[in-house]
Amino acid sequence: MLSNSLVSRESFVMKTVAIENLTQKQDELVDAAIAVLETAYNPYSRYFVGAAVLTRSGAVFSASNVENAGYGSTICAERMAIGKANSSGARDIIAIAVTGRSDNFEKSEITAGPCGSCRQVIYEFSQVSGCDIEVILATADKANVAVTTIEELLPYAFGPKQLQMNISKYS
Repeated sequence: MLSNSLVSRESFVMKTVAIENLTQKQDELVDAAIAVLETAYNPYSRYFVGAAVLTRSGAVFSASNVENAGYGSTICAERMAIGKANSSGARDIIAIAVTGRSDNFEKSEITAGPCGSCRQVIYEFSQVSGCDIEVILATADKANVAVTTIEELLPYAFGPKQLQMNISKYS
């Protein structure tokens, strides 16, 4: 039997912030994520997700979720935004904002958060960019905002670093 000291972890507490306490760049990134919410293709869930990534050079790439009747084929907004950045040759991502709202609820009181697959992709790109990517989560009305990092959202991650891979040619 494993001792508790081997499996225990510190409690993770999301750092919520008032929207006025965000930097101008953080606020602009949230706005870019909100701006694409209405472009979501979501006939099944009616859940709108927008994401925007910020690169080291200041470029912003935003996208919304695209659902599919075969749910495994759905593409999350976070992966779509990262894919847009990547296809433009921009892999030096330093921040991502994720926002969401649902037609099923009058007002969302919780922030949208990346699913497990998206967390893994964000982590992979943190390895490419060489930084712990900042993750900003916000409701569509900006009433609730949280700021964290991918390493806080995905503890004990597994990626190129753990495989001792040299991915510098992708930077």
